[in-house]
Amino acid sequence: MKFRKRHKGEASEVFTDSLNDILFILLMFFLIVATMANPNVIKVGVPRGTKDTKAKQNIVVSIDNNQQFYIGARHIDVSGIDTMLMLEIEKYKATVDTPTVVINADTASYYGEVFRVMKLSKRAGAKVVANVK
Repeated sequence: MKFRKRHKGEASEVFTDSLNDILFILLMFFLIVATMANPNVIKVGVPRGTKDTKAKQNIVVSIDNNQQFYIGARHIDVSGIDTMLMLEIEKYKATVDTPTVVINADTASYYGEVFRVMKLSKRAGAKVVANVK
């Protein structure tokens, strides 16, 4: 009688053909769940416009970090900003119904000066856009 010897080197195989499919499905599931469950987002109702129009920049007032005023590229003295801004707004009112004043202010500029220019522009009947850099 001849008995067969068992070979100890043989190991059983693991069927891994469907492992790729399972991993792909799990990956898709976690990607979808991660985008839906974001606790740091606060939903705010943002108004939607019917037109995509950008305000024309008729008058640009710039305030740099040394508190120097500029209308366009012209340097304006601090004491004369009131009258010069009013004159510019009146000049543009002849051609445009409501001129736009864009305020470019440096972060080191004083907020009081920015508000002063905003008040002057509103009082003269212009639309104001503030841009603090």
